[in-house]
Amino acid sequence: MEKRKLGTIEVTEIGMGCMAFSHGYGQIPPEQYSIEAIQNAYRHGCTFFDTAEVYSPNLSGIGHNERIVGKALKDVRKDIVLATKLFTDSSDARRHGSVYKALRHHLEGSMERLQTDYVDVYYLHRMNSSIRVEEIAGAMGQLIDEGLIRGWGLSQVDADIIARAHRVTPLSAVQNIYSMVERDAEQEVIPFCLKNNIGLVAFSPVASGLLSGKITTKTQFEKNDDVRNWVPQLSRKNIEGNQPIIDLIGRYAEQKQATSAQIALAWMLKKYPNVVPIPGSKNKERIIENLNAADVILSDEEFNALDTALKSLKVYGHRGFAGR
Repeated sequence: MEKRKLGTIEVTEIGMGCMAFSHGYGQIPPEQYSIEAIQNAYRHGCTFFDTAEVYSPNLSGIGHNERIVGKALKDVRKDIVLATKLFTDSSDARRHGSVYKALRHHLEGSMERLQTDYVDVYYLHRMNSSIRVEEIAGAMGQLIDEGLIRGWGLSQVDADIIARAHRVTPLSAVQNIYSMVERDAEQEVIPFCLKNNIGLVAFSPVASGLLSGKITTKTQFEKNDDVRNWVPQLSRKNIEGNQPIIDLIGRYAEQKQATSAQIALAWMLKKYPNVVPIPGSKNKERIIENLNAADVILSDEEFNALDTALKSLKVYGHRGFAGR
């Protein structure tokens, strides 16, 4: 698998979102299965793994996912890039005495669970209006200077927030929603990131499974802790409305002897050199399928025809990102 850059940090062009082993897609697998799935991805060539302190069943508790990732990758720590995220606000800063002390407190907890003494990319998970992004950026700069993190990032933010933060401490990455049916990032965020050597880490690049072609109006999602119950594109009405997009991707998949999910990932890899998708799954086979999208190469002609056709089709349902 080829490499891309998040600032100065080199990662595989497709990473692995690990959230589904702990949250968001219904019943979680046994821990040993999850550990094996992560290790399989590493053996298959993936060296970029994404988690967060808050990823736990039903988002109750802290660190479930980080502990799994730490156990799975402790023996290959020097050969991988680990990314995790924290939540904080002004009350958290007051409780610890400063923004820096609050961030360090969260980071130390994450490092313990991940069984590491540094984090490669440390994200603020979501902006909170009670705290200025410049304060976050300054504190992240201190953590970089101390060698506790190699780079930092923001998640679900617009170009204005990114620019304000980047002026204080240069960002390595922005993690925003981005897919064929969630393209807000193309307007300002990706162009700014390209210009300023910031990677765009795309979460939900297969639109929670919609772009795989495997979800239909008859699909029943799990009732407990399954985000697909509220993803706008996955309402029965919107699945039906988005069928022309699914059919288009399916035609390309057939032509390229690939899966629809692989076409969705290959499209974004072809479109932008700084975009790194992190598809997530709790299924071992699906994880390898996603990583194999790196081997699906769209020619310029194929890409241009696909991209033009996508622009002509209406998207039903929209999640968007903070600030929009």
